[in-house]
Amino acid sequence: MSLGYAEKLSYREDVGTVGMSEIFDSPHVLHQNIKKLALMIQKSKHLVVFTGAGISTSCGIPDFRGPKGVWTLQREGKGVPEASLPFHRAMPSMTHMALVELEKAGFLKFVISQNVDSLHLRSGIPREKLAKLHGNSFKEICSKCGVEYLRDFEVETIGLKKTSRSCSDVKCGAKLKDTVLDWEDVLPPTEMNAAEKHCRMADIVLCLGTSLQITPACNLPLKSLRGGGKIVIVNLQQTPKDKKASLVIRGLVDKVIAGVMHYLNLRIPPYVRVDLFQIIFTEFQAFSERKYAKWSLKVTSVHGERAPLPFIISVEVSFPERPELKTSVLHQQPFLLKRETLKTRPLKVVLKLNFSDGCGCQCISIECPVNFQAQLDSLNHDKNVVIQKLKDAAIQDQCCGQVSVVERKICSYPKKETTVHAIATNLIGYGGSLPSSQLPLESKYNLAKRHQDMNATEVPMKKLKAH
Repeated sequence: MSLGYAEKLSYREDVGTVGMSEIFDSPHVLHQNIKKLALMIQKSKHLVVFTGAGISTSCGIPDFRGPKGVWTLQREGKGVPEASLPFHRAMPSMTHMALVELEKAGFLKFVISQNVDSLHLRSGIPREKLAKLHGNSFKEICSKCGVEYLRDFEVETIGLKKTSRSCSDVKCGAKLKDTVLDWEDVLPPTEMNAAEKHCRMADIVLCLGTSLQITPACNLPLKSLRGGGKIVIVNLQQTPKDKKASLVIRGLVDKVIAGVMHYLNLRIPPYVRVDLFQIIFTEFQAFSERKYAKWSLKVTSVHGERAPLPFIISVEVSFPERPELKTSVLHQQPFLLKRETLKTRPLKVVLKLNFSDGCGCQCISIECPVNFQAQLDSLNHDKNVVIQKLKDAAIQDQCCGQVSVVERKICSYPKKETTVHAIATNLIGYGGSLPSSQLPLESKYNLAKRHQDMNATEVPMKKLKAH
């Protein structure tokens, strides 16, 4: 849930029950219930997971109806709660990543989410196995051709309104719209149809961190009952569907799912975030008789030169082999440097990119050689392959900051080189898969809090025997 999203929603008097007390199972009961759930998942043929805001609270994103939820505090006249880090830097929780592993292992068949935080997609759940009922704060869609655009910045509007960007397909070019629903908006048929289909097929619908109060989404799990399926609810507050559930677990979602993964002998994979940006070199007035050349370097978003680049706060430009050229510090987006230098003398330019709060590394440096005599060739690597190699390298090195070129486009006149870079900006391990010394400060805090909460009522567990 985005605080910006909460503030953009239309006012509604009746938002359901808020601020209910949280209930915690005793250590013994929690232990037994986690084991029951693990056995149910192990035997299941079509597991569907239905998620709400409660699976993202450990990511630093407030929920709606909890004791410190958005609507709870607003009803008390306390305004919107503070987030622990920028919304665009929120990273998947232990539960998000466990679901990825359950999908890869063949247990999880489909995910239905009411959240708009994009964390399921960031975690690695395949798009075709995910229904986003209420939209995605980081996604735009072309209403004409239907192409989806996943962004690294929060889209500025909600309510299916037109944004400031257009479809990049030259044959289309229609205005894009945000995908996040306001109160009066109807749930998207494509997402809803897929969710209904899988709930009817499900032998288990596992509801995680949801109060099950928002209609019509909250009635989806009930569709599994007609075919003999079962509902399991993991939530700290009571829900209207508790009596329909075969199992209700009162515990922290992360703790419950971590216990399930332990019983199933499955490892929760680490999360590596990879961000993209582009560097554009342009040479102006490139006439052969001129001794000097005017040129510029620009660091911008891959979503367009006017799109925000939220994870870079400044760019320092230096010329290590040319002490007479002053270092420049660029604070305003788009980060643009203009210079005029001798055409006959190659120049090494170093860009130091300083990252925003929430990134696992503070900065990186990239060399950008400027040589007016040399001719570079275009290149185009497979983006997915590049990103996977960066993730593998980050996990192997147990730190982030790795950077690689994805593609380079060359335009002859005016001479323009556009190079897209990918960088691993975050690395988080779960369940001890990475040493805490390699985690960013924000991640250390969140993981420490998660472990503190989880260990408060820790009980010994044994793994399930393979059937």
